[in-house]
This record gives sequence, structure tokens and C-alpha cells, in this order.
Amino acid sequence: MNDSLLPISKVANTGAEKRAISYANTIFNLFDSVLSTKQPADRVIANYFREHKKHGSKDRRVIRESLFGLFRWWGWIQQLGNHKQEDIFFSMLASAAQLENHPWGDIRDGWLAFSQHCEVLTPLPVPTSESVSDKLLAFQQFSNIHTTSIDQLLPDWFWQHCIIESEVEKQLFIQAMSTRPPIWARAQQASRHVVLQKLSRDNVEASGSEFFDDTINLGHNSINLNQVAAYTEGYLEIQDLASQVIGQMCAPQANSEWWDACSGAGGKSLQLLSLMQQAGIEGNIIASDIRTSALNELLKRAKRAHFKHISITPWKTELLPVKADYFDGVLVDAPCSCTGTWRRNPDMRWIDDVSAITEKPELQLDILKRSAEAVKMGGALLYATCSLTEIENQSVVNAFLKANTQFELECLTHPFTGESTTMLTVWPQQADTDGMFVVKMRRKC
Repeated sequence: MNDSLLPISKVANTGAEKRAISYANTIFNLFDSVLSTKQPADRVIANYFREHKKHGSKDRRVIRESLFGLFRWWGWIQQLGNHKQEDIFFSMLASAAQLENHPWGDIRDGWLAFSQHCEVLTPLPVPTSESVSDKLLAFQQFSNIHTTSIDQLLPDWFWQHCIIESEVEKQLFIQAMSTRPPIWARAQQASRHVVLQKLSRDNVEASGSEFFDDTINLGHNSINLNQVAAYTEGYLEIQDLASQVIGQMCAPQANSEWWDACSGAGGKSLQLLSLMQQAGIEGNIIASDIRTSALNELLKRAKRAHFKHISITPWKTELLPVKADYFDGVLVDAPCSCTGTWRRNPDMRWIDDVSAITEKPELQLDILKRSAEAVKMGGALLYATCSLTEIENQSVVNAFLKANTQFELECLTHPFTGESTTMLTVWPQQADTDGMFVVKMRRKC
């Protein structure tokens, strides 16, 4: 992390103002480091807390939530000016705290007192609701910048590749992208009821979901999973609800062989095997990735869950790492721009540029073509991304089908809307999730 500090000339007169300055310096250091190094904010802040163990839980919360708040509203806040100028950065912190409705009012007021907007009467203009439109009005009142719009909460280049025709749906989408989704998880090796009881014994608030029988909603509270028995004993696996849709669409059958061709750390591999067990059927999963560190993490997670029917085979060359014409199902969760995860990682929308989208389709199509060779006659081929852009999703699938006529699309039922479609997009506003895309193809017999 950069060791740059905000050049503060202000003099603190109260304890709250001293804390406000201290927090501002730390947050500026983290914020500027993310922008300059293009490293993900969660990685930067994790490294910082690892190196600075002096911070208690309250300090960590103020620093973390203020940092992510800046990025969440950066489309508006950046219009206040250069963040490296002292009074402007204090204005940015105060504005983000008010838009996020943070509870540390004394710190926020200290930031305001040192800001370029110190003449604004306190309290700051308060949004009349959690609506992004009401937050926009509050920001305009605070900043006196009336050219701001809700579209600006996402970069211009994103809108060039994600067209939403309905203005109502567009506003709902932006509203969702301006909030954090809850922590979603799955029950495995036991019923959801049993896992919820285990969580309750550890005083962890959780609830089920109407969509899938094994889904668990852990809310928005910070949880130390290593102190939660349901997790350490392998009964709970963290996985966003949108991601869970992918495994549900795979719908593995009895005694089936599946290949997770881009497994990463194996969340969907674990889900596939869990779904097989829930159905009382047996099967095997082979997981592949080019990153051995990710595959090692998968093995740790499988061991924790007591799963014995998952094996790994890394991609070492461009040659297929598994048997051709062999698998009942192949899942290609392709590398992508990850625009569907921007709710959890608001910094990525500002440290990436359009190349994060435009450079992916060629690679995605190549991986899909290679992986398709492993599907046996009558087998299923699923293509998924956590992107919301057409060129990474529908365009890749159409290009593949044009060149591989032995595959055809299957119709899927959207689990959140009931819509029947061949190209299923999970939008964040539909069920308070990340964004995902999935299609299911079948190799003709």
C-alpha cells in the first residue's frame, strides 16, 4: 500500500475532531492506494489490517465502510474536485457518510467542519428515504452540483455495453447496485433446518430463502466464520444466491460425471456434489483451473465438507486436461469482467476500464470451444459468467453455436421471475443478489 498521507493543516479542537483527522488520514491512504495501484479494495484493506493490528472492531468498521462508501458514490463524489486536496477530501468523506447513513455522526461532523462545505448547516442534507433518487437530491443540495444523475453511479463505458431499455428497470438496477447485498450461503451435508439451528446456537442471525431449499441468508452483519461451528464443521458454504442459480440449472442426474472446467476455488463444484447428495444420487466432479492455489483451496473446502467425490486436474497446457466425449455435464464458469459483482466491490467499477469487458470475449469463446470437446453425446454444456454485458454473454454463446452446430440451446425457467428463456440473466434487483448469466446447451445425439 502507498504511504501517502493527506496534507492536513487543520487543527483539532475536540476528541471527535482528532479522531476524524486520524480516520481521514488512514482512509485517504487506502483510497489513494486503490486508485493508483488498481488493486482491489478488499485486498488492500485486508493487507492494511493485517499489518496494523492496533485497530479495534469499531475502528475497522469506520475505516472499511467509509472506504467502500467513497467508491459506491464516487460517480457523484468525484465531481466535488481533486481528492488529494484536504478540504475536498473531507467534503467527500462527509458526503459519503451521509449518503450511507453511517452511525458515527460525530466523526462525520468533524469531517464536515474541515471541508470545503463547512458553511453548510449541520446536520447535512438528509435523504428522505433509501431511494437512490432521494439520495441524489440530498447530494445536489449539499454539493450545489445539479448536473448529477443516477446513471453516473456507474461508468459511462459500462452503459455502452449494458443496455436496459426500460427506465423503470434501469432505476431499479442502479438502486440495487448502490447497496450491498446480504451474505448468502448454502446448507450442505444436512437440511437447512438443521443448519439454521446450528447457527442459532452460535447466535448467528440467519433465515431461509423462498427460492431454493438449501439457501441461507446471513444478512449484512460481519461474521467471523471461523467461530461458527456450522461453517467449521462443513455444514455451511458461503455462495451468493445468483451463483447458486448456476448449479441449480446444471441439475445433475443420477450417477453422472461432471467437469467444472473453470472451477476457481470450487464453490460450484461443491454445490454440484451437494445437489447430488440431496437427491440421493451418486456422482463425481472433476475440477480444473490454471491456478493451482485456487485448486488447493477447493481441496481444503471439500475436506471441510467431508466430500470425497471431487478430484482436481489443472489446465497445464492448451490441451484438454480431461477425457474427450466423456462427461454428462460440463460447466464453463468463464473468466469475465465481473460487472455482476460490483455491488460487493464498488471500487472495481472505477479502477477498471472498458478493456475489462472488451478483452474477454475472445478468451471466453476459446475456453468454451475447448471445454465442449469433453461433453459426451446427449450431455449438457453450461456457460456462465458473473458479467452483465452482452458481448461477454449472448454474443459469445451465439458465436459458439454458429461454429458448433452439434449443440443446441435448452429452455430454462428463471427461478426469480418464472420467465421461460434460453439465455438467463440474473439481475441484482430481482432477489437482492449479485448479477449472473447462464445458458444450458445439449449435445445432440
